[in-house]
Amino acid sequence: MTTPRRHASVPHADRHDAFPEVPCGTAVLLLAGSSGRVESQRADLLARHGARVRAIRWFGGMGQRPAPHEVPIELFIDQLDLLRRDADRVAIFGTSFGAEAALVTASLHPVDATVAVAPSSVVWAGLTDGDWSSHWTSRGTPLPAVSFDPSWVSSTVPPEYRSLYEASIDRAPDAAAAAAIRTEYITGVVVLIAGGDDRVWPSGQFAAEISARRSAHGRETTVVTHPAAGHRMVLPGETVAAGGVTMERGGSPSADAELGALAWPQIVHALDLRA
Repeated sequence: MTTPRRHASVPHADRHDAFPEVPCGTAVLLLAGSSGRVESQRADLLARHGARVRAIRWFGGMGQRPAPHEVPIELFIDQLDLLRRDADRVAIFGTSFGAEAALVTASLHPVDATVAVAPSSVVWAGLTDGDWSSHWTSRGTPLPAVSFDPSWVSSTVPPEYRSLYEASIDRAPDAAAAAAIRTEYITGVVVLIAGGDDRVWPSGQFAAEISARRSAHGRETTVVTHPAAGHRMVLPGETVAAGGVTMERGGSPSADAELGALAWPQIVHALDLRA
């Protein structure tokens, strides 16, 4: 078990702060996925529309966990609390593993809006030095997580991991139920964005599960999908992201941009941006 720690400070090398010329009153904590990048391009885009944005590296940085493995949720909570000092509203915006982090954080700590791109409905396991454990800890305790199917072997080059995630849930439905993110506890606005051709994991299915879970508890959710888009979304004004872990992500630059165009009005509304 890890020891509870506070993580209010993120070194300048591991963050990018973007400030609007005309503030809209919303501050956004921006999280990338398994690439480990600092989402500076997206932060600057949101700032041009009025948001004060802090994009952070949340693993692999100075003083951070080396991989998505037992990352303290307090890291994100502390950053949100800092942002709230200077904003009327705070939001958390994440992609892939960052979307998982955003949803878990918002289920444990009040935020005004959550935007999750290529989300997961459950917490997943991560690996460091041969040790499997949850992606996240809360107050030093690893959250329940779904472990991977050890018999899975990729049949493609580069690998498509969607079938791994599907098989891992199918083989352990009780573990998946225990690891479900308690999204019904999220009180603010929730926007989920998913591509139908996502080959990393079944984000469209996950988005539908999150929406159904919240609906069963009287919570509204906005879901934006595009059948031909993949794991990444390209917003209007963004260029296609490069780098990250080598894998097949699905979609195409045009379809991913179409998903971004569909999602943009919902993001503007959720974050109260200046269109």
